[in-house]
Amino acid sequence: MAIGLSEEHEALHESVRGWAERNIPSEVVRAAIAAESEARPAFWSGLADQGLLGLHIPEEHGGSGYGLLETAVAVEALGERVAPGPYVPTVLASAAILAAEGKAAAELLPGLADGTLTGAVALRGSISGGQGADGALTVGGTAEFVLGGALADVLVLPVHTDRGEVWVAVDASAATVTPVGSLDLTRGVATVELDDVAVPADRVLDGLKGSAVLNLAAILLGAEAAGVASWCVTSAAEYAKVRVQFGRPIGQFQGVKHKASRMLVALEQARATVWDAARAAAGTERRADAASGAGATTGAGDEPAYAAAIAGVTAPDAAVQCAKDAVQIFGGIGYTYEHDVHLYYRRALTLRALLGPSSEWAESVAELALNGVSREMEIELPEDAAALRESIRAEIVEIARLEGREQKRALADGGFVMPHLPRPWGRGASPLEQVLIFQELRAARVKLPQMIIGAWVVPSIAAYGTREQQERFLPKTLAGEMIWCQLFSEPGAGSDLAALQMKAEKVEGGWRLNGQKIWTSVAHFAEWGICIARNSSEGSKHEGITYFLVDMKAPGVTVRPLTEMTGENLFNEVFLDDVFVPDDLVVGEVGEGWKVARNTLSNERVSLSSGSGGTGASVPDLLGLAGRLGRELNPAERQELARVVCEGHSINALSLRVTMKQLAGAEPGADASVRKLLSTSHAQHVSECAVGLLGASAALAADVKLGDPGFWNRAVLATRAMTIYGGTTEVQLNIIAERMLGLPRDPEPGK
Repeated sequence: MAIGLSEEHEALHESVRGWAERNIPSEVVRAAIAAESEARPAFWSGLADQGLLGLHIPEEHGGSGYGLLETAVAVEALGERVAPGPYVPTVLASAAILAAEGKAAAELLPGLADGTLTGAVALRGSISGGQGADGALTVGGTAEFVLGGALADVLVLPVHTDRGEVWVAVDASAATVTPVGSLDLTRGVATVELDDVAVPADRVLDGLKGSAVLNLAAILLGAEAAGVASWCVTSAAEYAKVRVQFGRPIGQFQGVKHKASRMLVALEQARATVWDAARAAAGTERRADAASGAGATTGAGDEPAYAAAIAGVTAPDAAVQCAKDAVQIFGGIGYTYEHDVHLYYRRALTLRALLGPSSEWAESVAELALNGVSREMEIELPEDAAALRESIRAEIVEIARLEGREQKRALADGGFVMPHLPRPWGRGASPLEQVLIFQELRAARVKLPQMIIGAWVVPSIAAYGTREQQERFLPKTLAGEMIWCQLFSEPGAGSDLAALQMKAEKVEGGWRLNGQKIWTSVAHFAEWGICIARNSSEGSKHEGITYFLVDMKAPGVTVRPLTEMTGENLFNEVFLDDVFVPDDLVVGEVGEGWKVARNTLSNERVSLSSGSGGTGASVPDLLGLAGRLGRELNPAERQELARVVCEGHSINALSLRVTMKQLAGAEPGADASVRKLLSTSHAQHVSECAVGLLGASAALAADVKLGDPGFWNRAVLATRAMTIYGGTTEVQLNIIAERMLGLPRDPEPGK
């Protein structure tokens, strides 16, 4: 995985990674550390030859004419090698010059693109300036902690004038540049001093604002932070596979598994937010190019700033956390100077320090979010989507004219409810068609039937059921006319569903089921249930299980509601005493029900992790509450709100990445698993933040009739279930560790 998603981006990432592995081995990094003074690395000309310095620079200025996203992909790959040298400072400088107006671009960008010039940017400083008699801007002052300053030929600096802040590009030879000791041993920082330096008009970067420079830094330094985190995740996981303690690999211990999984989650959040920030910046450029008047881009500046601020919070913190956890997994060897992990920890800490405290970026997120700024995750569809969209729209327009049950049945008959299923139950729709259907239904304000548990049932019957079962159950379920429950969980099994004890005894014409199920949502009004029971004790625990369809009104079925902590009764315990199920209600083969159940579970876990779970605990709800409080949020509250907003944005970005990969015919990979895990706890974080904002009024009862306090108290109670049902968080972390990172599976009981 990498920041970029397209085949071209993945190829670029692999190409840069391969080049870096050959040209920047650990020996080169260590040699740079041991050198008496910082110098351009020997591989510098190779970066230029590969075109990596000018990926984002237009061809007219000697670059490749791509964009910031392509440069971010390259930065990430080089970050995985903790590459020394001025690559990141140089591409940041050229990106800042490119974002400005005036003649400096034509003069400086060709040299920055071909490597004959290096650059650096001061993200902050105490430099002031005034207009001289000759019309030039005369500047003086100091900028500290300039990344790559000692190697720079061109310095991009902020200058405070009586007209406000302006940015300039000055020759480093006109300044006094003093290297200072750097926490990052592989790349230096410097102090830049200027004493009445004359800056000609063509070196004043008109139109460039400090906020834009910081946004660029958040993207590019955030991309490097993602590269740092990537190395930490991969290296720590590989080590955990082979390091043996107490007779087994440490990666088999759940504590290590969960730590490594959390590292991967942080990494994928960093990649997703940096990716989206780069997309947002590119989108602004396209809109600006297309607009002939200044008013045509009203509001366009807020969305990129919002996305960049979220990347500024997420990516540096992810790099630091992953590096810390990598040190922990490596253990004693990781604490030594000889191991490379400390170099990545130093790089991560330095990147975060240079970008500025996470709290400052979080404050920007809070300010923008509270002022109504958000970001729609728009899917870039291929050009050939137009004809398909028109066809789908025509069908939906006709359905939109219908009402009530007639409309629901038309949606079911047309395959619009679960379009990915094969006909006649779906449309055999490609990912592209599914996206278009969703968009057109939303545009027509047509709501799909509420199937509840039926949404998990339909795919399993469609895949494994007989034709008679499909025709009997699927049309009504798809139309929302048949209510289902799921009889899987048992009191002694919990998340280990295959440990079930319910017995299925073969009798003439069918089966007798005996046992107890629990945590059965809507069983008290469901008409039918899907049930797994053990028909044989031979073989492994996943063998000898059969999948049944149970009439919930059949003799012997007893449903007892369970009162949840909210005081409501969604869950139930269900007792089956000699319940007869005919042979024609067995789904799939006898004894192979686990295969069918896994199909159901995969759909359940996608559904359960796709939103707030019906609690209403979403970021827009939270921001609405903040707007109704009638007071300003204090700094701690704004920080907490920003963190929740960042998490929600990262989930949305991950969801879009999953969709875009599917549209491209690729497997979603880590994006899907991470999104699923984050989504289960996100509504909890939203509601907890909301309750914190309520103050003393949060002492009111959990009752939606009591307004905000009652609504959010209900939500904070109800969302505790979200990290339990659909597979507990701990189980999901195990799955990520084993399937995504390749860590060894838990040992069988007793071994």
